[in-house]
Amino acid sequence: MHEFKLPDMSCGHCLAAVTEAVKEADAGAEVDVDLPQKTVRVESSLSREQLAGVLSEAGYPPAS
Repeated sequence: MHEFKLPDMSCGHCLAAVTEAVKEADAGAEVDVDLPQKTVRVESSLSREQLAGVLSEAGYPPAS
């Protein structure tokens, strides 16, 4: 399980975009978004670095 803080995520559209981006990269991924906390937890076969790249490409770079 990987958890990322996504400071640029602020609305339902953002939530959908993050979920869709992860699912496109790994269709079997489980995605749990906490919009008020601006976090996403992902269970995936992809590495943390790969997931961070997917999120960044979607416009939601994880905070360091």
